[in-house]
Amino acid sequence: MSDLIETRLVTLDAHLGSTSTDVIKYLAQQITQAGRAASAAELAEHALAREAKTATGVPGGIAIPHCRSAAVTVPTLAMARLGTPVDFGAKDGPADLVFFIAAPEGADKEHLKLLSKLARALVKKPFTAALRAARSNEEIVALVSEVLSDAPAAPAAPAAAAAPAATARPKIVAVTACPTGIAHTYMAADSLAQAAEELGIDFAVETQGSSGSKPLDPALIAQADAVIFAVDVDVRDQSRFAGKPVIQVPVKRGVDEPEKLLKDALAAAKDPAARKVPAGNETASERSTDSASEGFGAGLKRALLTGVSYMIPFVAGGGLLIALGFLLGGYAITDVADQYLTENTLFNLPEAGLLAYLGAVAFKIGGLSMGFLVPALGGYIAYAYADRPGIAPGFTAGAVAGFMGAGFIGGIVGGVIAGLACRWINSWTVPRWLRGLMPVVIVPLLGSIIASGLMFLFLGGPIAQLTEALNGWLAGMSGTAAAILGLILGLMMAIDLGGPINKVAYSFAVAGLGAGSVAENPAPLMIMAAVMAAGMVPPLAMALATAVSPKLFTGAERENGKAAWLLGAAFISEGAIPFAAADPLRVIPASMVGAGITGSLIMSFQAISQAPHGGIFVFFAMDNTWPMFLLATLIGTLVSAALVIVLKKFVRKAPVGAVDPAKVAA
Repeated sequence: MSDLIETRLVTLDAHLGSTSTDVIKYLAQQITQAGRAASAAELAEHALAREAKTATGVPGGIAIPHCRSAAVTVPTLAMARLGTPVDFGAKDGPADLVFFIAAPEGADKEHLKLLSKLARALVKKPFTAALRAARSNEEIVALVSEVLSDAPAAPAAPAAAAAPAATARPKIVAVTACPTGIAHTYMAADSLAQAAEELGIDFAVETQGSSGSKPLDPALIAQADAVIFAVDVDVRDQSRFAGKPVIQVPVKRGVDEPEKLLKDALAAAKDPAARKVPAGNETASERSTDSASEGFGAGLKRALLTGVSYMIPFVAGGGLLIALGFLLGGYAITDVADQYLTENTLFNLPEAGLLAYLGAVAFKIGGLSMGFLVPALGGYIAYAYADRPGIAPGFTAGAVAGFMGAGFIGGIVGGVIAGLACRWINSWTVPRWLRGLMPVVIVPLLGSIIASGLMFLFLGGPIAQLTEALNGWLAGMSGTAAAILGLILGLMMAIDLGGPINKVAYSFAVAGLGAGSVAENPAPLMIMAAVMAAGMVPPLAMALATAVSPKLFTGAERENGKAAWLLGAAFISEGAIPFAAADPLRVIPASMVGAGITGSLIMSFQAISQAPHGGIFVFFAMDNTWPMFLLATLIGTLVSAALVIVLKKFVRKAPVGAVDPAKVAA
């Protein structure tokens, strides 16, 4: 399989840096220089983003950074045997063997199968020993090609499962899956299978990866004593395993701790109180980690972000349509929209004409969409805790919060109560005949009674008072207080460029958007504008800096700078990540200063945005304040660009990832 790896993609016994980032960037550069990727920076960015989700170090001194990227033109393996081992997050220490698996976005299934097969081979000690003993690049290529050209081994799991029933061996089934579905999915499967063989367990595994997935035989699932979900993503058709004791962990633990997971599964099979796969579907809190290991705070944070992410389409569509209604029908459309829509039609236009009628249509659709903001927030917070059975109670609790004037705070509280209540109800042990009714009748009914009842009887009134006080404070905020709030939000947007802190600031702005109005309560719209403008600054500043002082940046960074113009203009803060990853100590502080200034200026200028996303392309959602929005963004961009240029000139260093070719052994 020489089309996947060649001698110039192999580096032996070299020092490629002290961090995993250095090694990944070097290998990405090697792949690009071999003509297999269009942009080393983009490829490295995608690999590092994958690395941030789950460390790719595995036991035995091995690391397998991998990703799918549009920058990759040919499915590729790049290999480095490090002279100085580097930490890739494995529990047993740093890695000296590094395989970078780079797959195109649309890689064909055959290539993905080969890449997956390599990942599986790396858990076999004879193969890794041969890699460490190899003396030349050609020998490495021959070893890898031999592994990839072997006929696929028959799956061990079904053979074990076919053992005679009289053996009384314990039976475990498993599902493994990772976000990219290339490496960890198959390594976890093979690690579990090897450990099961050593422990004398009949074992079958379903790998839900990129190279295809063959569902487990229903007979194997029925016979299984317990199930292991070693996954970082949703398990497909999880209801097949309903009622089975389950151990659910991140996929990397399937690679690192296969024996422990199997023993935990055996213990769960004997424990009547062990967690079981729900009858309807999995709860969202079980998707990526064992619920027993997730604290309340972590669960709450994930649920809030889930609620906001599902709510955003309602807000985005609604906000833009309201703004479009104003653009077509003028601001008086708020008073006449209902009249136009009840008394007129497209063939019986009002006196104001076609544009006014279309403006009324857009305004009304937008208003109705925005009306789902709080119910959707509550519904999908509950969904994060209890999956589909939690949606109806959460939506209902959110609607109650809206009815009582409790706003988005009430939606959050109602959604959390509904989700926790539904998850608790779903944990009840019920007769088999009742299980089918639990997710569609019992859980939604009792969850709605608990959550909405508490909102009506005890919580809705106090939360409504708190919401009214908060809205009053925001509406009366001006001068220094507004500027400081804008400064804080701007700093949060730039500190991690799309990370958790950035998402908190953005979620705060989006959650309050439904309470804003141009005439009566513009403060939430100002906050939304501050967050959006501040988030635009980092990529725009990096684009400007690469244009003004190109010699301070690598060729790849200059190419990224060209793309960052559009990314920044569209409010995609992640456009600055390649620069921050390469030089965080100078790029991030410079970005924070400019973004903070922009957020403060937006609040001082009282610029607004009725749309939660889009950058300069939703100027019509900014009323007549869009010139001030652009001015504040421009000032922050200039400040950040100037700062990053000064910092790079003041403390010069070689570009990150650059390796002296003379130090690299052929």
